[in-house]
Amino acid sequence: MTARNGIPATDLVGAAWQKAKRSNSQGACVEMARLGDGSIAVRNSRFPSGPALVYTQEEINCLILGAKDGDFDNLLG
Repeated sequence: MTARNGIPATDLVGAAWQKAKRSNSQGACVEMARLGDGSIAVRNSRFPSGPALVYTQEEINCLILGAKDGDFDNLLG
């Protein structure tokens, strides 16, 4: 099976979803899972069977490093 953007997260059989330690108990979190081809799937924890977005490792690296550098600090609430 080839993962694609918008794939139902339940179709990603065997995906080991993880969330950030900063996530809260009310389900306000994003979960990520490494897929067999090295790509990374992202889903909303409130809708675990909903759609998953799939990114390359390079795209995830840019996101995480950009967040660490403060590139998205203007989005903090």
